[in-house]
Amino acid sequence: MAVVAWWWWWRAAAVMVVVALSFTPDPALAWSRKRGRGAEEPASDPMWEIRHILPDLDLANNSVTDVRVNVGEIAYLPCRFPQLSTLHHVSWFRRWDWHILTTGVFTYTSDRRFNVLHTQGSDDWTLQLKYVHKTDNGTYECQMYTQTGVLSQFVNLHVHTPHAAILGPQELHVQEGDTITLVCVIQQSKPAFVFWYHGEGMVNYDDTRHRLDVNTQAEGTTTQSRLTITDARQTDSGNYSCIPPNVEPAFVLVFVTERGDTVAAVQRRGHSSAAPLLCPSFCSSSTSGLLLAVVIKVVLTHLLPVR
Repeated sequence: MAVVAWWWWWRAAAVMVVVALSFTPDPALAWSRKRGRGAEEPASDPMWEIRHILPDLDLANNSVTDVRVNVGEIAYLPCRFPQLSTLHHVSWFRRWDWHILTTGVFTYTSDRRFNVLHTQGSDDWTLQLKYVHKTDNGTYECQMYTQTGVLSQFVNLHVHTPHAAILGPQELHVQEGDTITLVCVIQQSKPAFVFWYHGEGMVNYDDTRHRLDVNTQAEGTTTQSRLTITDARQTDSGNYSCIPPNVEPAFVLVFVTERGDTVAAVQRRGHSSAAPLLCPSFCSSSTSGLLLAVVIKVVLTHLLPVR
């Protein structure tokens, strides 16, 4: 009897669990409703995560939308035909060569970077382009054939290549023992990393150079990378390059000279001010006057006729 009673209790508990689950909403659907999605919109909607970054779309026929991205990023080209695209196929064309990229949900190009984002029953036919190249710049057309004609929406894709810039002059002169500080700034881009090169060798992870430190920070749309070299030595001289991915690099020439080298001092003064470099820093006004008199005498000696 005890065994039979236990079996009935176990069966009753299982039935109660099944009934409770039947009244529990689907977690994905509950999450989608919580974030403002309609009950009819499936949780697998590929547009949900990117809808907030799409530009405002003019739904009129022959409308033009501008999309701006940086090289290497993902471009989303929006297209939507309300209440019509569920009845007709939508195609994407590349205008400059009339290459068919997609028709419906099928891709007709060997370039695997292209993909159409569409959920069955929705009006969205967004063209996704990964790892954008500079050559992708141009106009794309989203086209739909109907019984009354052709409807089109155009998207102008503007591909921008950010540029890195190292603050200060392109030639930096320091003396042995000084601290070298190079600051590389990248505007309108947030690269995942910034590599520094000394000549042909990357120095970010060079364990043999303990005097070197790289610090990279991003704030908003600006990234700043700082290369610091303490106790500079002549072996630190050379070309230093700031090379972020998908960004035009920047470089600076660093010259490390012996401390007290007056020639290097003159060169440094020439890059730090607009003053003429006719005399080293140890020259006084009387010495300059004497030097000028000697120069004038030599010139006159060569120019005046000999009697």
